[in-house]
Parts: sequence; C-alpha cells; structure tokens
Amino acid sequence: MSLTSSLALFKNPQQLHLLKGIVRGIEKESLRVTSDGHIAKTAHPKTLGSALKHPSITTDYSEALLEFITEPSSSIEQVLNSLDEIHRYTYRQIGEELLWVSSMPCQLGADNQIPVAQYGTSNIGTMKQVYRIGLGHRYGRAMQTISGIHYNFSVPDTLWRELQKNSKDQRQSLQDFKSEGYFGAIRNFRRYSWLLLYLLGAAPAVCRSFVASRQHNLQPVGSDDHSLHSPYATSLRMGDLGYQSAAQSSLVISYDSLQEYIATLRDALQKPYAAYDQIGLKDKQGKYQQLNTHLLQIENEFYSAIRPKRTAESNETPLQALDRRGVEYIEVRCIDVNPLLSCGIDAETIRFLDSFLLFCLLSDSPHSNDLENTQMATNMLRTVYTGRDPEMLLMRGQKTCKLQDWGIELLDEMQPVAEILDRAHGHQESKLYLAALNKMRAAINDPQLTPSATLLEEMQQKNETFYAMSMRKAREQREDFTARQLDESTHEKFMALAQQSFQQQMDLENNESLSFDEFLNNYWQSSRR
Repeated sequence: MSLTSSLALFKNPQQLHLLKGIVRGIEKESLRVTSDGHIAKTAHPKTLGSALKHPSITTDYSEALLEFITEPSSSIEQVLNSLDEIHRYTYRQIGEELLWVSSMPCQLGADNQIPVAQYGTSNIGTMKQVYRIGLGHRYGRAMQTISGIHYNFSVPDTLWRELQKNSKDQRQSLQDFKSEGYFGAIRNFRRYSWLLLYLLGAAPAVCRSFVASRQHNLQPVGSDDHSLHSPYATSLRMGDLGYQSAAQSSLVISYDSLQEYIATLRDALQKPYAAYDQIGLKDKQGKYQQLNTHLLQIENEFYSAIRPKRTAESNETPLQALDRRGVEYIEVRCIDVNPLLSCGIDAETIRFLDSFLLFCLLSDSPHSNDLENTQMATNMLRTVYTGRDPEMLLMRGQKTCKLQDWGIELLDEMQPVAEILDRAHGHQESKLYLAALNKMRAAINDPQLTPSATLLEEMQQKNETFYAMSMRKAREQREDFTARQLDESTHEKFMALAQQSFQQQMDLENNESLSFDEFLNNYWQSSRR
C-alpha cells in the first residue's frame, strides 16, 4: 500500500478523526546520583514503592537506575503531565540526590561497585535480578547504566479496519492485518532510523572515566581532557560504546513477518555461546551468575532500536504473547534523554515522532535483503559518530548520498502526514505537527541546531566538562521540579500506589512453594510451548 493511497483515505472527515486515537506511552530512565554526581549506592527509596510491582516507578538494571512509566494515552498533554508528576513526586522522596539528565553516565566508580537492582525474594523477583547479574558478567555493569527513552506507539483498531478495507485485503483477520502492518512500519523505521539519531541524538560526549578500560577513537572536547567526544557525533549511546554487542552482531533477526521474527529470535534464545559457558551458570557457592549460557538469556537481552510488543499475561513470555495474540504496539528504543528538556522529551518531539512513525506505517515497506540489512547497520553507526559532518555519506542501495539530501527528501515525504495530523487534531491555524517537522527541517539544513551540537556548544562556551554540564542541568531541573507544588491528591495517589505495590510483592513472596531452581526449570519448559 503506497503512502499516496493511504493518505487518500483521510480526505473523508470521519476517517481523519480516527487519527486522534493514536496512543502513546513513555518509559524514561534516569540514574539517581549523589549531590556531587556519583552514582547513588542507596537502596530504592521505600516511598517510591516496590520496583517489582509499581506501575509507574520501577528500576532498570541498577538499583540507582530509575524508570518512569506513563499510562498509555491518546493525549500528548496527558502523557507529559503524567511524566512531570512522576518527576515531581520522585524528587520529594530522594532527599539531596539528583536525577542524572544525560543518557551517558559519569561518576560510576569501579564496575563491580555499581549496585544491581533488587526485587525481593519471590522467584520472579530473583529471576529479574539474576538476569541483570548475567548482563553485568556479559557486557559489564557500566554499559547497563546508560539511560534512554522508550516511546510506545499504536493506532486504534478503528483505523486498522479502514486501512484493511482500503487495501482490499479481507482474507486476514484484523489482528493478522495489524501485525503485518506494524512489521511494515518496523522495517521502514529500521531503514530511516538514522534520521532520528541525527535529529534527536543528545549524547555527543562522555566522561573519560566511562571509556577508561575500553578501546575508542574519541577526542578531548577542546582543551578539556576529562570529556571525550567525536566532533560530529549525535548519539554515542547507540554506537559501540553503548548498547552494541560483539556477541549479538552475529544475530540475524528477521522482520519480514511476525512468524519469522518469533522463529529467528527463538533460535537465538536456544543458541549456545562458548564465552558465556565459560562464565558458568553458577559460581562456586552455587549462586546463579546468569539465567543460562545461551547467546540470549531472555528476549529482552536482544538490543534493538525498535520492538514489536504485546502486553504479556501472567506466566507468559514476551514472545508467547506476540505469538498468541499478535502485535499490540511498537516500542521505539533509540531516543536519548535530552538534557535540554526538563522531562528529557517534549510535545514537539512527540509530534515529530508521531509523524515519522505514521509515515513508516502508511508507506510501502518491502522485505529487507542482506545488502539492505548491512547498509542499515552501517548508516546507523555512521550517523552515531559523524552524523553532523556535511560530507558524510549514507549507503542507499547501489549508491551513496549525503545525509542532508536524503533527510530533506524524507521530511518532504512526511509533510502530508504532518498536515493530516494537524487537521485531525484541529491545528489548522497553529499547525503544531507541521511546525515540529519544519524545526527538524531547519536542523537538517543547519547541523548546529541539533541537540548534540547545542550541548557541545554549551560545554565549550561555558568551558564546562561533560560532568559539569550535566550537573548544572540536573540542579536546574531539580529546582524546577521541587519549586512546583504537587497537589495533595496526586501525592496521596503515589503513596497509595507505593503501599499497594509492596502488598502485592509481599503476597507474591508469601504464596510460593517452588524453589528457584524448580521455578526456572518450569519457566524454560513453558517458554518453548
């Protein structure tokens, strides 16, 4: 289905209205750090609730790595208000600590001193911790402290029905049509995601301490020997200093269909890996060092810029949920936390992401071949390290082209999508979606307008290290979040959620009869069904 024919559907005001049903959700990670910027060694604050069961405030890899989760909503304002409330409540519970504002961490100390997240004594809580211990053995703990924003996106079933009618494809069930459509969007996303790294990348520099024991080609920022960067970098988090893995580089996961995605990812879950076998399943004291010695412990270990998702039910793996009920939404995972924005993301960014993702979904999306898969990986890495270089070339089929040329071409193709989103949301005068797109167009034409360039310019103008810049902005954001009152009902809501989450964790821990070995064995048997 071509973009032109898809857009023709929205000439009808009734169909246009369906675009208001786009649902979004945000998961935002932030390290807790001390008042002098070192990673916090304190336990997850009790008033934030159980990290295992709280629906809005949890932890990721480290006990210090908070993850804030908004409820899905069709309102951008509601999603951002929810994220803002979580920040304001959290800051009232963490004493003098700060939330690190950058994706790349700083004062971490020794790798083995980075605290792994704790989830209680239940089997599922133990499994979550052992998984993280395994990640530390496999990739190092420092890499797991890198923060990001995950953007969840879906369109309503009413829109999928109209798209199916427009495609004249009545053979499939609606869910199968949706899954196929979301995989088409994912394939296009992977073709063009370099554009997001260029436009939204906000991690152009790191502390020297972060790469102290690693090979790299980074350079000092000006005369500052404490901060390193690549002069035209956009998002070092998405390069080989971040969520990249030599082990996973051998993986070939197919996005041609839901069935092929599940099959190839399941193969990876069963694939032995010698280096992880050498680590051992348990240590000499019989404590688990990882969940297994396969290439992937569980599905979530597969690092990808985008994932198809389905909310899993109790005792169900992510792949089982997808296999049984199809794709529910897509999760974009390559968005940096932007230190220039109080919540790391704003409405303008969200509107651009909506336009980009809807463009990916509505456009024709052929299957990828080996050449294109190789080129997609190459284009991502080139954009990570040299994206703002006006002479940098991307690979495009049998040719190469400048990022700026291809970027402008894509934004031009996206413009009708932004225009219909403005019409659907009643923005005919303000043209908020088009304004967001035009801001990105300006950043394509002038790399100095990108977040990565802006952050480097601030560091150089203020003669700041990466650490000093991040600390300054963390203190500014703390002052903003604590200065604004949190109404009593919102405070009581979060306190109640904290209490409920601890009760749920306690109920789980008090009602288990299986040992962890038995639980894990049952889990592996069930996951193969």
